[in-house]
Amino acid sequence: MAPLIWLVAAILLVAAEAASGDFFLLMLGGGALGAAGVSLVGTPVWVDGIVFAVVSILLIFLVRPALLRRFARTPIHATNVEALPGKHALVLEEVNEHAGQVKLAGEVWTARPADPEQVYEPGTKVTVVEISGATAIVGKEA
Repeated sequence: MAPLIWLVAAILLVAAEAASGDFFLLMLGGGALGAAGVSLVGTPVWVDGIVFAVVSILLIFLVRPALLRRFARTPIHATNVEALPGKHALVLEEVNEHAGQVKLAGEVWTARPADPEQVYEPGTKVTVVEISGATAIVGKEA
């Protein structure tokens, strides 16, 4: 009877993992599966509990970090504003510490120089260093 209880616990924990996606309940399910295996031999319940705890702890500290790294979601390609730094722009209106406009990716952007002492004249090609709000921070073209 005990192996069946451990097996049901393992199935429920693995099913609950589908809702959380944190790999924690999955590790506990693995511990319950280990306890179910040991319980088949006819060990006392307290031995099953120890096996459950040890296997779960080992899985949490050894396997879970590798799974989290493997399935970490990072964007493959930068999109929207994140894709603009490093792009080239054309100065439309003098870019200085207080004002300026550039044409960047087909759109007109407010721009400021990365070095406040720099001034870029219209027609100059610049490189976007970063985007700060709706303002492109630009520097000399590389």
